[in-house]
Amino acid sequence: MAQKPKVDPHVGRLGYLQALVTEFQETQSQDAKEQVLANLANFAYDPSNYEYLRQLQVLDLFLDSLSEENEALVEFAIAAAFSMVTVAPAEACG
Repeated sequence: MAQKPKVDPHVGRLGYLQALVTEFQETQSQDAKEQVLANLANFAYDPSNYEYLRQLQVLDLFLDSLSEENEALVEFAIAAAFSMVTVAPAEACG
């Protein structure tokens, strides 16, 4: 099981999300990747996180994960990308 990202509690949501993205990119553990991607997917369901996720280019991370051999990663990525696109605030859509 992946450890919680080492994040200063004062960095806020953006810092926490950045730590998750960094952990996903750096870990070699498939279990950790699954857990982190699932956490990012959960954040994608909330429109208030959209700007942070966009800033961190998390949608690209989800789309890149579609080519993984790990089926769990692909499933999380599909759900997360769909969530991010469908819950985007109206002002983000033009």
